[in-house]
Amino acid sequence: MAVWLQYSLVVVVVVVVVVVVVVVVVVVVVVVVVVVVVVVKVVVVVVVVVVVVVVVVVVVVAVVVEVGLVP
Repeated sequence: MAVWLQYSLVVVVVVVVVVVVVVVVVVVVVVVVVVVVVVVKVVVVVVVVVVVVVVVVVVVVAVVVEVGLVP
């Protein structure tokens, strides 16, 4: 009986450790995915803003040169 109890305790400990490791891995993966999604969103917003600013500057410069305000 004592040997069976020892083995069952070992099995319980192993199962608990495996469950904890799996939960930690899942949490880490979820956190990494969330961080990557947030970073990608921020990068996309920054790229869009930069493109819009560049287009506006190019259009303004083209209009100013076309109108002849710049010698």
